[in-house]
Amino acid sequence: MKHANTLAMLFVAAALLTLGMCIKTTPAQTAVQDRSSAVLGKAEPKITEPKPPPPLPSATQTDPVTILRSAKTIYVRSSSVLVGQAVIETKLRKRPEFQQLGLIITRDPLVADLVLELEHDVFTKYVYTAIDPHTSTVVASGKLSSLGGTVAGKVAETFLKQMLKARLQSGG
Repeated sequence: MKHANTLAMLFVAAALLTLGMCIKTTPAQTAVQDRSSAVLGKAEPKITEPKPPPPLPSATQTDPVTILRSAKTIYVRSSSVLVGQAVIETKLRKRPEFQQLGLIITRDPLVADLVLELEHDVFTKYVYTAIDPHTSTVVASGKLSSLGGTVAGKVAETFLKQMLKARLQSGG
């Protein structure tokens, strides 16, 4: 029994000693490896300067009329459970202004010239916002009621009239 206790104590002492050596030698080994990579001709890591922020958009890039005039591709997003994205898309495509303006609906927000968002405000009120996704500029918006017609139809009509007005203002 005495022999077993001595062996167990030796085993624990050896384990603690090994653990202590590992903890102490790990940083030293890392430092040696770092120095050896410089000696072996490997390039030291370069410290890069942070990139400057992108230039601010010019006045013409953030002018709502200019953006509405040049926009061709629209992505529709609806957070309303009652008025879905597909319903708004259909109502937009059915409007004569949509074809007249040569617009296209996309399901890829990354290629859209405009993002048309619809949110349910309170009770019968809905708010739509058209945003230039490249500059985050709000270029058109409106507040509608669901009373007296479909919200999707009202959004399509009001938004497309705003686009048409912008194109007529600029002579386009």
